Amino acid sequence: MFMCFLKKLIMWRNVVLVMVMLSFSLIGHASASVSYDHNAISINGQRKILLSGSIHYPRSTPQMWPDLIQKAKEGGLDVIETYVFWNGHEPSPGKYYFKGNYDLVKFIKLVQQAGLYVHLRIGPYICAEWKFGGFPVWLKYIPGISFRTNNEPFKFQMQKFTTKIVNMMKAEKLYESQGGPIILSQIENEYGLRDGTPGKAYTQWAAQMAIGLGTGVPWVMCKQDDAPDPIINTCNGFYCDYFSPNKAYKPKMWTEAWTGWFTEFGGPVPHRPAEDMAFAVARFIQNGGSFVNYYMYHGGTNFGRTAGGPFIATSYDYDAPLDEYGLLRQPKWGHLKDLHRAIKLCEPALVSGDPNVTRLGRYQEAHVFAYKAGGCAAFLANYNPRSYASVVFGNLHYNLPPWSISILPDCKNTVYNTARVGSQSAQMKMTRVPIHGGLSWSAFNEEVTSTDDSSFTVTGLLEQLNITRDLSDYLWYSTDVVINSNERFLRNGKSPVLTISSAGHALHVFVNGKLSGTAYGSLKSPKLTFTQSVNLRAGVNKISLLSVAVGLPNVGPHFERLNAGVLGPITLNGLNEGRRDLKWQKWSYKVGLKGEAMRLRSSGSSSVEWLQGFSVSRKQPLTWYKTTFDAPAGVAPLALDMGSMGKGQVWINGQNLGRYWPAYTASGSCEYCNYAGTYNDDKCASNCGEASQRWYHVPHSWLKRSGNLLVVLEELGGNPNGIYLVRRSIDSVCADIYEWQPNLVSYEMQASGKINKPLSPKAHLSCDHGQKISSIKFASFGTPVGSCGNYHEGNCHAHKSYDAFQKNCVGQSWCTVTVSPEIFGGDPCPNVTKKLSVEAICT
Repeated sequence: MFMCFLKKLIMWRNVVLVMVMLSFSLIGHASASVSYDHNAISINGQRKILLSGSIHYPRSTPQMWPDLIQKAKEGGLDVIETYVFWNGHEPSPGKYYFKGNYDLVKFIKLVQQAGLYVHLRIGPYICAEWKFGGFPVWLKYIPGISFRTNNEPFKFQMQKFTTKIVNMMKAEKLYESQGGPIILSQIENEYGLRDGTPGKAYTQWAAQMAIGLGTGVPWVMCKQDDAPDPIINTCNGFYCDYFSPNKAYKPKMWTEAWTGWFTEFGGPVPHRPAEDMAFAVARFIQNGGSFVNYYMYHGGTNFGRTAGGPFIATSYDYDAPLDEYGLLRQPKWGHLKDLHRAIKLCEPALVSGDPNVTRLGRYQEAHVFAYKAGGCAAFLANYNPRSYASVVFGNLHYNLPPWSISILPDCKNTVYNTARVGSQSAQMKMTRVPIHGGLSWSAFNEEVTSTDDSSFTVTGLLEQLNITRDLSDYLWYSTDVVINSNERFLRNGKSPVLTISSAGHALHVFVNGKLSGTAYGSLKSPKLTFTQSVNLRAGVNKISLLSVAVGLPNVGPHFERLNAGVLGPITLNGLNEGRRDLKWQKWSYKVGLKGEAMRLRSSGSSSVEWLQGFSVSRKQPLTWYKTTFDAPAGVAPLALDMGSMGKGQVWINGQNLGRYWPAYTASGSCEYCNYAGTYNDDKCASNCGEASQRWYHVPHSWLKRSGNLLVVLEELGGNPNGIYLVRRSIDSVCADIYEWQPNLVSYEMQASGKINKPLSPKAHLSCDHGQKISSIKFASFGTPVGSCGNYHEGNCHAHKSYDAFQKNCVGQSWCTVTVSPEIFGGDPCPNVTKKLSVEAICT
């Protein structure tokens, strides 16, 4: 019996030892302040429902960061999540950069000053529609390297950079265990179950390497079902209610709740309805989720040549709650803010245990959370995307709109429904900014066939990135084609046909110095084929191919092995000899353009002869344009309207705003959008038949008071006289509220004892800073139809609907009006469910 007791004692000693070791490996200190269990992340011993949002510091400017962070806090977030951008921080081996919009420490300290936490996703592979997935291009050329697998050269570099970042954070005391804001870190990113046995070994190594760095906070791996203990595996996607972690003691975390989707050149602009976004988050929380991160909360801009893809647009707006310019996207921002308030009211119950799930109908459920103090919270869900549902819960009746979840923090009163938007919506506009004297352009035509000391000649075709090393988007391929006088034409008198196969991404073909044509691929199929009749003359013909990269790949198995550039075959068909193969001729190569070498983008060099006057307006391919302008007054966000241009890049005072490509119009489906039903990135799109991106963000901090240098490189032949500086602002604001709308304010005041009966909901209208409500475009209490910008009266309309808004709102920057029949002159249609729709113009 004593031996049995001794064995049990030894067993329990080993269990305790394992738990202590797990605690040290997990959080680095026996008394560390961040831990986790099945229910939630705990900070200083307190379980929390954590609401987070992704803001990527390089996709905005340091001057924008405080405002973005503050708006995230006002939106109800607890955490700011960001990737760490390896290729921005280590542009060449061992040479690090942490300044400007890559000042990671400054960004994290600003988050800390705002009183928010940080989730630092080191990766260092990030995907993120960012060039090369965040990897520096030089990594590709280390002998024997293979990315993201059990490869020693790669693991050495990955560990070196990860250690660099962790040590920086420790030196600045930025981990929560040091009193800092970082509560979580991520190693790897969306790796999945790939590469078989080497992949599994790599995952194990990455986990052990990360834990060994002793950050003092937990580590996560997203979309990694076999994440080794104690790493937490997490979910990414449009919906994650189905997700469960791989161990029962780990919390249920959603690291990327996609608020929309990215825009690609040639594709429509995606949008995700606020109602569905809220539905997805509430559905995750009601199933035991305790951490939600919006990807993105502010998407921002792919400045310079940082966009991945290829074919990812310069705008990374992502239909996020904060738009590309940092303005509130309404109603998404406000509707999610209300959701966060409702969730926080339920927090004590949510972190106390798993929900009790009860069926209320074929498509309806109740998820009930109870806690020891005797209270409870309930989520009532209607999964039917087409029909309302009337359900009974707790002997009370509840009306649930289609595809919605109602939140009851006391299991009685509905304070929020995901399909009932109480916050205002807004119509945005781009207004031309008058520039005194207009923009006076000068032009410089790039030399098509020029060579210099950097040019070289070899037999055959070479892969583009191996030559450019990403120092430029552009690589010239040039060769001579000799045509005898007796073989100029086909026998039927037609010109010969030039056919070029390229690995992508875009290709401009010049024959004897003149643009013959252009071909380009797409995100789904980057490879391209150019086929066109060409005019050749007897004697020597110069064929010059300008291959253009449009962002380096950022995703896929071993994407570092993907090729770009002209790899052939290249043929001439229709000569007397039949088909001539040009691939194995001698080809000369030149990296970049002459204007790049002369730094026209930053200096507008006076060493070249700039054309002026009438010749500037002619649509010439491969042309540099420059002008100067004074910065406009005001603080409203600015952009360049590039709608008159074709394709190229644009700089202001040497800062690259990004690639532009208005000529690549969006194709796809832009049909009516219904919030209800499962969302995907092909649903609810706009801009079909128009430019995928027309406006390009100009940060205020990049401007001087006067003499700002604007330089444009146009590849196809646009008209610079159509370029305008524009200001982004609110055009109108709207409210669309039912008279029985769930009311958070009313519930909170009742719970605090300030009132003893429910309050009617209120319509809130607010213009931007410096704006006022100048007029009421529409107002109807009754059964109005339509949406913001396109409202119409229904069969029921209170004739005094306008009066309250005329009195309380016109001339004000913001106003509130109670939504009840008495305010609008009485009930226009008794026994009918009524709502208010109103639109006010902001000027």
